[in-house]
Amino acid sequence: MNKRVIIIASVFGILAVILGAFGAHALKSLLDPAGLEVWKTAVSYHFYHTLALLFVSILPASNSRAGNLAAWFFSLGILLFSGSLYLISTKEILNITQLSVLGPITPIGGLFFILGWFSLIFVAIKGK
Repeated sequence: MNKRVIIIASVFGILAVILGAFGAHALKSLLDPAGLEVWKTAVSYHFYHTLALLFVSILPASNSRAGNLAAWFFSLGILLFSGSLYLISTKEILNITQLSVLGPITPIGGLFFILGWFSLIFVAIKGK
């Protein structure tokens, strides 16, 4: 069990619930359907990879190099992928027009998710 990863996953889980509820209630009337769909995608991937982090934390090899990489990759993926989608979907509400830099950040976050899953493959291969 990796206590540090459990704490990080718990914080991400709390944020996912708060942001999901915020989108469902506060943003429902402020975002157009496309923006709300982007928000929902951000929350979904945020949750999926929070659960992946919890899974990593209970693996016997959670403190291995591959286990630590998986945790880092999933965390960075949540921050970059979901974080950029949260900002993109609310850019008009936040009155932020200079978000063109976020376009490339979203797929980089997706790449980190993929690398996290590849890291889990190495945990399984090297595990006992």
